Amino acid sequence: MSYPTQARVDLAAIRHNVAVVRERAPGAEMMVAVKADGYGHGMVPCAEACLSAGADRLGTAFIEEALVLRAAGVEAPILSWIIGPDDRLADALDAEVELSAGAAWLVDDIAKAARQTGRVARLHLKVDTGTSRGGASAADWGDLLDRALAVRAEGLVEIVGLWSHLACADMPGHPSIEAQIARFDEALAMAERAGAGGSHVVRHLSNSAATLTIPRARYDMVRPGIAIYGLSPVPEIDDFGLRPAMTLAATVTLAKRVPAGSGVSYGHVYVTERETTLGVVPIGYADGISRRATNLCEVLAAGRRRKVTGRVCMDQLMIDVGDDPLSAGDEVILFGPGDQGEPTVQEWADHLETISYEVLTGIGSRVRRVHTEGSGPAPAR
Repeated sequence: MSYPTQARVDLAAIRHNVAVVRERAPGAEMMVAVKADGYGHGMVPCAEACLSAGADRLGTAFIEEALVLRAAGVEAPILSWIIGPDDRLADALDAEVELSAGAAWLVDDIAKAARQTGRVARLHLKVDTGTSRGGASAADWGDLLDRALAVRAEGLVEIVGLWSHLACADMPGHPSIEAQIARFDEALAMAERAGAGGSHVVRHLSNSAATLTIPRARYDMVRPGIAIYGLSPVPEIDDFGLRPAMTLAATVTLAKRVPAGSGVSYGHVYVTERETTLGVVPIGYADGISRRATNLCEVLAAGRRRKVTGRVCMDQLMIDVGDDPLSAGDEVILFGPGDQGEPTVQEWADHLETISYEVLTGIGSRVRRVHTEGSGPAPAR
C-alpha cells in the first residue's frame, strides 16, 4: 500500500551526527538510542548507519525492539531497559540482549530465564537518582545489589553496567543536575564496595543533552538519542553542528481557485480574504500532524512558506498560495533541514509548544520512510 506522503531520512546526516557527538565525548563508548522506531526515522536502517559511523552499542526501550534488530541481522550489543512481568526474557537472553534491572523481583525473573535457557544474563543495574521513574530508589539500591550479586554467584548473571538517567539535563544550571550526579557517584561507590563494580562494568548517565553540555556526566559511556537524528536537545543554546535527518513531504492532491469569503475546512476558522488558490495536502492528524498546527505552522509550497490554512483534518490539511501556481502532484515540504527555506522540525515544535521528540515520533505509519544518502531531489515513488 502506498500513500502520497514521505518521510525522507538522510542516513548521511545520521552518520554525520554520530561523528559530531563522538567528538564531544572522546574516550567514552557510545550507545545510540534507536527506540520508538529510531525516533520515527526507521529503526533498522538508522541503527545500521550509526554502527557504520562508529557507534559501539544500541539502546531500545523494549525487548521487542531489540529482537527486531537481531532479526534484521544487527550483531552489536543492545540494551533494553523497560521490562515488565512476563516479558520475553528467555527470548532476549537467547538473542544476547543485555537487560536493565531496577528492582530485586526483576533480577529474580531474569535469573529464572537464565536457568531455563542456560544463558548468562548481562545485567545493567539502574538506580533512580532523581527522575522518580525507572530504577531502584536509594533505599532499595542495596537490596538490588545484594540480589544481583547473589545470582551472579550462581553463575546466572554478569553485572556489566551501572546506570541512571538525568531529569533536567536539557535545562542548563538546573540544581537537580548536580544533585543527580552526586547521587549517582554515591550509588557507584556503594556498588564498588559491594563488589559489583570493576573496570568491566560500564557506568552511564548521559543522554544527548548531558553528552553535549556536561563533560563530568559522561563516565564510561554516553547514550545520545535526539542528537543522532539531528536535533539539538538544548536548541536555545546551540545546534552543535547537527544536521536534521528527516524531511517530511507530501504531494498536493487537489488545487483549486475559490472566491473571497470561502470558509476553509471544519469550523471555518479560516476564511479567504480574496479570490485565491487552495491546495489540499494529504497528511493530517492521523499521520501525526497536530490539530494545533491550524493557522499556525508553516510549510514550503510553490516556492514560499505558507501557513497551514484552516483546521487540520484526519487525513489532510489545506494551504493558501494566493495567485502563485500550484497543481496536483506538486510537492509540499512540511519540515526538513532548512536547505530550501523550508521550516525545520524545531520550528514546528516551537509553534506547537512541545519538543522535537514528540513531533518526530508522532509521524504515523501511513507516512512511508524512504532512506537516502544525502540531500537531493525526492526519489521516485
